[in-house]
Amino acid sequence: MMRLSATTLDGLPADVIRPAYDRASVRTGVVHLGIGAFHRAHQADVFDRALAGGDPRWGVRGVSLRSPGVRDQLATQGGLYSLVVRDGERVETRVVGAVAEVLVAPENPAAVVEALADPQTHLVTLTVTEKGYRLDPASGTLIESDPEVASDLASLVAPRTAPGFLAAGLAERHARGLGPLTVISCDNLPHNGARVKDAVLAIARRHDPALADWIEGGCAFPQTMIDRIVPATTPEDRRELAARLGVDDHGMVKTEPFTQWVIEDRFAGPRPDFEALGVQITSAVGPYEDAKLRLLNGAHSAMAYLGGLAGLRFVHQVIAEPVFAAFVERLWDEAASTL
Repeated sequence: MMRLSATTLDGLPADVIRPAYDRASVRTGVVHLGIGAFHRAHQADVFDRALAGGDPRWGVRGVSLRSPGVRDQLATQGGLYSLVVRDGERVETRVVGAVAEVLVAPENPAAVVEALADPQTHLVTLTVTEKGYRLDPASGTLIESDPEVASDLASLVAPRTAPGFLAAGLAERHARGLGPLTVISCDNLPHNGARVKDAVLAIARRHDPALADWIEGGCAFPQTMIDRIVPATTPEDRRELAARLGVDDHGMVKTEPFTQWVIEDRFAGPRPDFEALGVQITSAVGPYEDAKLRLLNGAHSAMAYLGGLAGLRFVHQVIAEPVFAAFVERLWDEAASTL
Protein backbone atom coordinates (compact mmCIF):
# COMPACT_ATOMS: atom_id res chain seq x y z
CA MET A 1 0.00 0.00 0.00
CA MET A 2 1.24 3.51 -0.81
CA ARG A 3 2.23 5.86 2.00
CA LEU A 4 0.57 9.15 2.85
CA SER A 5 2.49 11.90 1.05
CA ALA A 6 2.03 15.03 -1.02
CA THR A 7 1.50 12.87 -4.10
CA THR A 8 -1.30 10.83 -2.51
CA LEU A 9 -3.22 13.73 -0.92
CA ASP A 10 -5.53 14.25 -3.88
CA GLY A 11 -6.64 10.64 -3.79
CA LEU A 12 -7.85 10.73 -0.18
CA PRO A 13 -11.58 10.49 0.56
CA ALA A 14 -13.48 13.76 0.21
CA ASP A 15 -14.23 14.02 3.93
CA VAL A 16 -10.52 14.12 4.88
CA ILE A 17 -9.36 17.67 5.64
CA ARG A 18 -6.12 18.55 3.85
CA PRO A 19 -3.59 21.36 4.45
CA ALA A 20 -5.30 24.54 3.21
CA TYR A 21 -2.08 26.38 2.37
CA ASP A 22 0.97 26.18 0.13
CA ARG A 23 3.49 24.16 2.14
CA ALA A 24 6.33 25.36 -0.09
CA SER A 25 5.83 28.91 1.20
CA VAL A 26 5.85 27.96 4.89
CA ARG A 27 8.62 29.38 7.09
CA THR A 28 9.72 27.53 10.21
CA GLY A 29 9.10 29.96 13.04
CA VAL A 30 8.77 27.24 15.69
CA VAL A 31 11.27 24.73 17.04
CA HIS A 32 9.71 22.00 19.17
CA LEU A 33 11.90 19.97 21.52
CA GLY A 34 10.54 16.50 22.23
CA ILE A 35 8.32 15.83 19.23
CA GLY A 36 5.99 12.99 20.11
CA ALA A 37 2.32 12.16 19.77
CA PHE A 38 1.14 14.86 22.17
CA HIS A 39 2.83 17.69 20.31
CA ARG A 40 1.51 16.45 16.98
CA ALA A 41 -2.04 16.24 18.35
CA HIS A 42 -1.95 19.56 20.18
CA GLN A 43 0.54 22.36 19.46
CA ALA A 44 1.24 21.30 15.87
CA ASP A 45 -2.51 21.28 15.29
CA VAL A 46 -2.66 24.91 16.45
CA PHE A 47 0.25 25.93 14.23
CA ASP A 48 -1.32 24.08 11.30
CA ARG A 49 -4.48 26.13 11.73
CA ALA A 50 -2.37 29.31 11.93
CA LEU A 51 -0.86 28.40 8.56
CA ALA A 52 -4.31 27.67 7.14
CA GLY A 53 -5.40 31.11 8.36
CA GLY A 54 -2.86 32.77 6.08
CA ASP A 55 0.17 33.35 8.33
CA PRO A 56 3.05 31.34 6.79
CA ARG A 57 5.54 31.99 9.62
CA TRP A 58 4.57 29.13 11.89
CA GLY A 59 5.88 25.93 10.40
CA VAL A 60 7.51 23.56 12.90
CA ARG A 61 10.98 22.06 13.08
CA GLY A 62 10.59 19.11 15.40
CA VAL A 63 13.47 17.79 17.46
CA SER A 64 13.68 14.28 18.84
CA LEU A 65 16.03 14.34 21.81
CA ARG A 66 16.49 10.56 21.85
CA SER A 67 15.44 8.23 19.07
CA PRO A 68 14.87 8.64 15.33
CA GLY A 69 11.43 7.01 15.49
CA VAL A 70 9.26 10.04 14.69
CA ARG A 71 11.74 11.29 12.08
CA ASP A 72 11.62 7.91 10.37
CA GLN A 73 7.82 7.82 10.48
CA LEU A 74 7.43 11.24 8.89
CA ALA A 75 10.43 11.55 6.57
CA THR A 76 8.99 9.42 3.76
CA GLN A 77 5.65 11.21 4.19
CA GLY A 78 7.13 14.67 3.74
CA GLY A 79 6.19 15.52 7.32
CA LEU A 80 2.49 14.85 6.70
CA TYR A 81 0.45 12.83 9.18
CA SER A 82 -3.20 12.20 10.03
CA LEU A 83 -4.81 13.64 13.14
CA VAL A 84 -7.81 11.45 13.94
CA VAL A 85 -10.32 13.17 16.23
CA ARG A 86 -12.81 10.71 17.69
CA ASP A 87 -16.04 11.73 19.45
CA GLY A 88 -17.96 8.57 20.19
CA GLU A 89 -18.87 7.11 16.80
CA ARG A 90 -18.04 10.35 14.96
CA VAL A 91 -14.54 10.48 13.45
CA GLU A 92 -12.85 13.47 11.80
CA THR A 93 -9.55 13.02 9.99
CA ARG A 94 -7.24 15.93 9.22
CA VAL A 95 -3.90 15.77 7.46
CA VAL A 96 -1.53 18.10 9.29
CA GLY A 97 1.24 19.73 7.28
CA ALA A 98 2.83 22.04 9.85
CA VAL A 99 5.87 19.83 10.57
CA ALA A 100 8.47 20.77 7.98
CA GLU A 101 11.37 18.75 9.36
CA VAL A 102 12.33 16.46 12.23
CA LEU A 103 15.88 16.59 13.57
CA VAL A 104 17.39 13.87 15.75
CA ALA A 105 19.54 15.57 18.36
CA PRO A 106 22.05 12.77 19.09
CA GLU A 107 22.74 12.35 15.36
CA ASN A 108 23.39 16.03 14.66
CA PRO A 109 23.35 18.33 17.70
CA ALA A 110 24.81 21.20 15.66
CA ALA A 111 21.74 21.17 13.39
CA VAL A 112 19.47 21.61 16.42
CA VAL A 113 21.53 24.55 17.69
CA GLU A 114 21.43 26.08 14.21
CA ALA A 115 17.64 25.69 14.09
CA LEU A 116 17.34 27.56 17.38
CA ALA A 117 19.67 30.27 16.05
CA ASP A 118 17.80 30.63 12.75
CA PRO A 119 16.54 34.23 12.32
CA GLN A 120 13.15 32.77 11.29
CA THR A 121 12.73 31.08 14.68
CA HIS A 122 10.60 33.02 17.16
CA LEU A 123 9.06 30.36 19.40
CA VAL A 124 10.46 27.26 21.07
CA THR A 125 7.94 24.81 22.52
CA LEU A 126 8.82 21.81 24.67
CA THR A 127 7.27 18.52 25.73
CA VAL A 128 10.13 16.78 27.52
CA THR A 129 8.41 15.58 30.74
CA GLU A 130 9.40 16.73 34.21
CA LYS A 131 12.67 14.77 34.09
CA GLY A 132 13.69 16.59 30.93
CA TYR A 133 14.29 19.84 32.81
CA ARG A 134 17.01 18.16 34.90
CA LEU A 135 15.99 19.97 38.08
CA ASP A 136 16.06 18.46 41.55
CA PRO A 137 12.41 18.14 42.72
CA ALA A 138 13.25 19.19 46.27
CA SER A 139 15.60 22.14 45.69
CA GLY A 140 14.63 23.20 42.17
CA THR A 141 18.30 23.43 41.23
CA LEU A 142 20.07 21.81 38.30
CA ILE A 143 21.14 18.20 38.95
CA GLU A 144 24.84 18.70 38.27
CA SER A 145 25.62 15.06 39.08
CA ASP A 146 23.60 13.97 36.02
CA PRO A 147 26.25 12.96 33.42
CA GLU A 148 24.44 14.72 30.57
CA VAL A 149 24.00 17.89 32.62
CA ALA A 150 27.68 17.73 33.59
CA SER A 151 28.56 17.46 29.90
CA ASP A 152 26.53 20.57 29.06
CA LEU A 153 28.04 22.48 31.96
CA ALA A 154 31.50 21.62 30.65
CA SER A 155 30.82 22.41 26.97
CA LEU A 156 27.95 23.46 24.70
CA VAL A 157 29.64 22.29 21.50
CA ALA A 158 27.38 19.20 21.39
CA PRO A 159 24.55 19.65 23.92
CA ARG A 160 22.85 16.62 25.40
CA THR A 161 19.89 18.02 27.37
CA ALA A 162 16.93 20.22 26.49
CA PRO A 163 18.19 23.09 28.71
CA GLY A 164 21.64 22.64 27.17
CA PHE A 165 20.30 22.94 23.64
CA LEU A 166 18.36 26.05 24.60
CA ALA A 167 21.42 27.63 26.22
CA ALA A 168 23.55 26.80 23.17
CA GLY A 169 20.97 28.10 20.70
CA LEU A 170 20.49 31.30 22.65
CA ALA A 171 24.26 31.73 22.90
CA GLU A 172 24.45 31.62 19.10
CA ARG A 173 21.64 34.16 18.77
CA HIS A 174 23.37 36.45 21.25
CA ALA A 175 26.69 36.14 19.42
CA ARG A 176 25.05 36.88 16.06
CA GLY A 177 23.10 39.89 17.31
CA LEU A 178 19.73 38.22 16.77
CA GLY A 179 16.63 38.77 18.87
CA PRO A 180 15.63 36.71 21.90
CA LEU A 181 13.13 33.84 21.85
CA THR A 182 9.89 32.94 23.59
CA VAL A 183 10.31 29.52 25.22
CA ILE A 184 6.98 27.81 25.95
CA SER A 185 6.95 24.73 28.16
CA CYS A 186 4.03 22.47 27.24
CA ASP A 187 4.57 20.03 30.10
CA ASN A 188 1.89 20.08 32.79
CA LEU A 189 4.07 21.16 35.70
CA PRO A 190 3.40 23.93 38.21
CA HIS A 191 5.31 27.08 37.22
CA ASN A 192 6.64 25.34 34.12
CA GLY A 193 7.92 28.58 32.59
CA ALA A 194 10.01 29.37 35.65
CA ARG A 195 11.39 25.83 35.70
CA VAL A 196 12.71 25.86 32.16
CA LYS A 197 14.07 29.37 32.69
CA ASP A 198 15.94 28.30 35.84
CA ALA A 199 17.48 25.31 34.06
CA VAL A 200 18.59 27.33 31.03
CA LEU A 201 20.00 30.17 33.14
CA ALA A 202 21.98 27.76 35.33
CA ILE A 203 23.77 26.36 32.28
CA ALA A 204 24.17 29.71 30.53
CA ARG A 205 25.59 31.40 33.62
CA ARG A 206 28.23 28.69 33.99
CA HIS A 207 29.49 29.50 30.48
CA ASP A 208 28.96 33.26 30.21
CA PRO A 209 27.34 35.53 32.81
CA ALA A 210 26.67 38.12 30.09
CA LEU A 211 24.70 35.53 28.13
CA ALA A 212 22.65 34.70 31.21
CA ASP A 213 21.90 38.39 31.74
CA TRP A 214 20.80 38.71 28.08
CA ILE A 215 18.52 35.69 28.39
CA GLU A 216 17.04 36.91 31.65
CA GLY A 217 16.47 40.40 30.32
CA GLY A 218 15.14 39.57 26.86
CA CYS A 219 13.79 36.05 26.49
CA ALA A 220 10.30 35.11 27.66
CA PHE A 221 9.37 31.94 29.54
CA PRO A 222 5.59 32.13 29.99
CA GLN A 223 3.71 29.83 32.31
CA THR A 224 1.22 27.57 30.54
CA MET A 225 -1.54 25.06 31.14
CA ILE A 226 -2.33 22.54 28.45
CA ASP A 227 -4.87 19.78 28.05
CA ARG A 228 -5.85 17.17 25.49
CA ILE A 229 -6.08 13.41 25.80
CA VAL A 230 -3.84 11.67 23.27
CA PRO A 231 -3.99 7.87 23.63
CA ALA A 232 -1.21 5.71 22.27
CA THR A 233 -1.69 4.72 18.64
CA THR A 234 -2.06 0.97 18.12
CA PRO A 235 -1.41 -1.20 15.05
CA GLU A 236 -5.19 -1.68 14.83
CA ASP A 237 -5.63 2.12 14.65
CA ARG A 238 -3.23 2.25 11.71
CA ARG A 239 -4.96 -0.63 9.94
CA GLU A 240 -8.36 0.99 10.41
CA LEU A 241 -7.08 4.33 9.09
CA ALA A 242 -5.42 2.68 6.09
CA ALA A 243 -8.69 0.95 5.22
CA ARG A 244 -10.52 4.29 5.29
CA LEU A 245 -7.90 6.40 3.50
CA GLY A 246 -6.48 3.89 1.05
CA VAL A 247 -2.93 4.83 2.08
CA ASP A 248 -0.67 3.82 4.94
CA ASP A 249 0.20 6.47 7.55
CA HIS A 250 3.00 5.54 9.94
CA GLY A 251 2.76 8.89 11.76
CA MET A 252 -0.94 9.05 12.63
CA VAL A 253 -2.06 10.25 16.05
CA LYS A 254 -5.51 10.12 17.62
CA THR A 255 -7.18 12.41 20.12
CA GLU A 256 -10.43 13.77 21.54
CA PRO A 257 -12.34 16.86 20.34
CA PHE A 258 -11.57 18.86 23.50
CA THR A 259 -8.37 20.87 23.52
CA GLN A 260 -7.11 23.68 25.72
CA TRP A 261 -3.96 25.78 25.77
CA VAL A 262 -3.58 28.64 28.23
CA ILE A 263 -0.47 30.81 27.89
CA GLU A 264 0.68 33.66 30.10
CA ASP A 265 0.79 36.91 28.15
CA ARG A 266 4.56 37.10 28.09
CA PHE A 267 6.26 37.03 24.67
CA ALA A 268 9.67 38.20 23.49
CA GLY A 269 8.75 38.71 19.84
CA PRO A 270 6.32 37.69 17.10
CA ARG A 271 3.66 35.11 17.78
CA PRO A 272 0.63 33.69 15.97
CA ASP A 273 -2.79 35.20 16.53
CA PHE A 274 -3.31 32.64 19.26
CA GLU A 275 -6.64 34.07 20.35
CA ALA A 276 -8.15 33.48 16.90
CA LEU A 277 -6.99 29.86 17.16
CA GLY A 278 -8.76 29.20 20.45
CA VAL A 279 -5.68 29.59 22.66
CA GLN A 280 -6.33 31.53 25.85
CA ILE A 281 -3.85 34.31 26.55
CA THR A 282 -4.04 35.53 30.13
CA SER A 283 -2.17 37.49 32.76
CA ALA A 284 -2.57 34.64 35.27
CA VAL A 285 -2.42 30.93 34.44
CA GLY A 286 -2.73 29.75 38.06
CA PRO A 287 -6.56 29.73 38.21
CA TYR A 288 -6.77 27.62 35.05
CA GLU A 289 -4.20 25.22 36.45
CA ASP A 290 -6.12 24.91 39.72
CA ALA A 291 -9.37 24.23 37.85
CA LYS A 292 -7.76 21.50 35.77
CA LEU A 293 -6.10 19.80 38.72
CA ARG A 294 -9.17 19.87 40.97
CA LEU A 295 -11.98 19.32 38.46
CA LEU A 296 -10.44 17.23 35.68
CA ASN A 297 -7.52 15.39 37.26
CA GLY A 298 -9.29 14.96 40.60
CA ALA A 299 -12.41 13.50 39.00
CA HIS A 300 -10.35 11.32 36.67
CA SER A 301 -8.40 9.84 39.58
CA ALA A 302 -11.58 9.28 41.58
CA MET A 303 -13.20 7.46 38.66
CA ALA A 304 -10.11 5.27 38.27
CA TYR A 305 -10.27 4.23 41.93
CA LEU A 306 -14.03 3.62 41.82
CA GLY A 307 -13.79 1.71 38.56
CA GLY A 308 -11.01 -0.47 39.86
CA LEU A 309 -13.02 -1.40 42.94
CA ALA A 310 -16.09 -2.09 40.77
CA GLY A 311 -14.18 -4.31 38.36
CA LEU A 312 -14.50 -1.89 35.44
CA ARG A 313 -11.68 -1.40 32.96
CA PHE A 314 -12.27 2.02 31.37
CA VAL A 315 -13.21 5.47 32.66
CA HIS A 316 -16.08 5.77 30.18
CA GLN A 317 -17.60 2.67 31.78
CA VAL A 318 -17.41 4.32 35.19
CA ILE A 319 -19.13 7.55 34.17
CA ALA A 320 -21.89 5.52 32.48
CA GLU A 321 -22.90 4.15 35.89
CA PRO A 322 -25.52 6.52 37.43
CA VAL A 323 -24.23 6.15 40.99
CA PHE A 324 -20.67 7.02 39.95
CA ALA A 325 -21.83 9.88 37.72
CA ALA A 326 -23.72 11.34 40.68
CA PHE A 327 -20.61 11.00 42.85
CA VAL A 328 -18.51 12.88 40.28
CA GLU A 329 -21.11 15.67 40.12
CA ARG A 330 -20.94 16.04 43.91
CA LEU A 331 -17.14 15.99 43.79
CA TRP A 332 -17.17 18.78 41.18
CA ASP A 333 -19.55 20.88 43.26
CA GLU A 334 -17.31 20.56 46.29
CA ALA A 335 -14.09 21.22 44.36
CA ALA A 336 -15.59 24.17 42.47
CA SER A 337 -16.26 25.95 45.74
CA THR A 338 -12.48 26.15 46.30
CA LEU A 339 -11.75 27.92 43.01
